[in-house]
Amino acid sequence: MGFLTTHVLDTARGCPAEGVGIELFRLTGDKREKLNTVVTNDDGRVDGPILAEADFQTGTYELVFLAGNYLKASGAPLTDPAFLDEIPIRFGISDGDAHYHVPLLLSPYGYSTYRGS
Repeated sequence: MGFLTTHVLDTARGCPAEGVGIELFRLTGDKREKLNTVVTNDDGRVDGPILAEADFQTGTYELVFLAGNYLKASGAPLTDPAFLDEIPIRFGISDGDAHYHVPLLLSPYGYSTYRGS
């Protein structure tokens, strides 16, 4: 069975992003179901899979990274309102037996993601 993980790196400071809240949703048609809420640890990761084997299935998902609170707490110079606050990343899981890793590379004025391993 597959599972889902993430990792958040602060590219402006060159370190893991500790304390970033992350919400996971499953999307089915017009329905958006919240499955989990987690917070990154001192390594910018969460303790265990965000979506464990028992709940893992193919479909469309969305991770929402609550970056605004982290960026404010980090002391980054921000505008008011901040350019980035909540960062949604919508992605598909097509292989129910695979490990999906969706990292976020974050700075106060930009971000990127990719399918990691």
